[in-house]
Amino acid sequence: MTRTTDTDVIICGTGAAGLALAIDLARRNVGFLLIDKAPHPFIGSRGKGIQPRSQEVFEDLGVIDRIVASGGEYPVQRIYTDDGPVDKAAVEMSEPTPDEPYQIPLLVPQFLTERRLRERLAEFGHAPHYSHELVGFDQDADGVSTRIATPDGEQTVRAAYLIGADGGSSFVRKALGIGFPGKTLGVRAIVADVLVDGVSSDAWHRWGEDTAAQVSMCPLYGTDMFQLQAPVPFDVDLDLSAEGLTAFLRERTGRADVVIRAVNWASAFKMNARLADTYQRGRVFLTGDAAHCHPPTGGQGLNTSVQDAYNLGWKLAAVLDGAPESLLSTYEKERRPIAQAVLGLSERLLEAARNRNTHRGREVSQLDLGYLDSPLTLTNPERDNGVLAGDRAPDAPVTGAGGLPTRLFSLFQGPHWTLLGYDVDDASAPAPRRGLRIHTIGARGDILDTGGYVHSAYGLSSEQWVLIRPDGYVAAVVSTDDLGTVETYLDTVGIRPLAATRPPTAEPSTGMPTPSSSDSTGAPRTRREHRQIRTAAEQRLATAQRELHQLSRQVQRDLRTVRRDGETTAIVARSNFAELAVQSITRLAANLRTDRTDQ
Repeated sequence: MTRTTDTDVIICGTGAAGLALAIDLARRNVGFLLIDKAPHPFIGSRGKGIQPRSQEVFEDLGVIDRIVASGGEYPVQRIYTDDGPVDKAAVEMSEPTPDEPYQIPLLVPQFLTERRLRERLAEFGHAPHYSHELVGFDQDADGVSTRIATPDGEQTVRAAYLIGADGGSSFVRKALGIGFPGKTLGVRAIVADVLVDGVSSDAWHRWGEDTAAQVSMCPLYGTDMFQLQAPVPFDVDLDLSAEGLTAFLRERTGRADVVIRAVNWASAFKMNARLADTYQRGRVFLTGDAAHCHPPTGGQGLNTSVQDAYNLGWKLAAVLDGAPESLLSTYEKERRPIAQAVLGLSERLLEAARNRNTHRGREVSQLDLGYLDSPLTLTNPERDNGVLAGDRAPDAPVTGAGGLPTRLFSLFQGPHWTLLGYDVDDASAPAPRRGLRIHTIGARGDILDTGGYVHSAYGLSSEQWVLIRPDGYVAAVVSTDDLGTVETYLDTVGIRPLAATRPPTAEPSTGMPTPSSSDSTGAPRTRREHRQIRTAAEQRLATAQRELHQLSRQVQRDLRTVRRDGETTAIVARSNFAELAVQSITRLAANLRTDRTDQ
């Protein structure tokens, strides 16, 4: 029996790209189905490097603490030579800076990264569906109809969009007839997760002067295992059992004391560098390894895949919420050139590794990649220094008006755009818009650049504004006089102004609002009705934000009075602040609860 259901997005593939996309859609209240033909999650360590830019992405997605706890910094490389072992750093160990809080790649087995992403997804009430194989699909002007083989029979699911995140052998890509040109790089390799005796876990062990005889063993943090890697001939049958790999290691290293006790996962593969001809065909998109295939050198594949998903997620949600369909065409225009550049880097690093040069520097961090040539970048020909439109938006420590420390990344976090005004007049701020948060920095604003870090990182002058995209890239840098161009830009990406008047609402009670997904008659609400409810909720939220902003300005005035009049006034100011803050935050919390309920 065939069952039929509907959703907004179907994601085929539960690797890092599919999971990151699912989390981003879940936090935006987009309906989706996440499927994989595999019977269970992937168990290998394969893509184990988490680069600094991906760490920033994981912070925004709310999973960075778990990722950090699951891994560690790259260990020292212990290179065994005829003259004895030599220890060398594997990566540049730079200290975090105010604008780049993540400087060091993390080593986390891929199966642990994906486990942490599944845990985060579960917090939104979602889970992957394993043993669900996409066996066919058809698309038309309004959506995609898919056929999915499940343990309970075939299921037909209709969605607005289908995402192929199903790896290098992507069924979705092949079904669309999209070419995957590139080359096999002349390297066959084995990779295995093993329990081993005879090597210490304080180093990444490397043997072999000759390229063809190299072998390495890297400790996998969070486990008792090592990842074994080695090039192997194309025409040799391989024994990937514990006994076979022990014999292989003895032959390569000359060490009889290195013994593999068990193999958790092993694979032999040919290294490829390939890039899909296109990332989109109609309402179907490719992401991750389905769109690009990298050699493992430099730890770029998983990171590029996660950032594909991070770019696509907010655009899908925006279009489903009424933004122009043309927004989705920017996904390929932004991400395909990035993949092309990263493929070139991975090939260069592979050639260096053949010559035993395995040191990695800033080039693998992905912090310097951006979208300067994107159609979403509002260029300013007059700006020739500081952060430019298309650059990654830097972090910076700042201080709230009440004196508490915070960071720009904390202001950016979440599914919204951010507009920062630097030393601007409040009266010049644009009107509130759905999905836009406005902050002003300086003595006249709600945020203080006490250490000058914002000025240093962004190169801003008085009366300048920076628009930050939901994925943490700069969309525009303009002066107050040119704010109209930003407002026009926001219209084109679906960030609409709120209604000029606030609908009448009752004062919040002390109890929680009653959740409801139906109207007063009990009938299910339509998407349009949900949208109207959300608009009203956002209007209430904008009102609360204005009240908090006014409160912060009052606090600043009170604190200036405190400095003039002394301790007694300070006590009164703190008392007034506490009372006003409780009232305003109570209203804001009630509105937030209502927002969550009504969506």
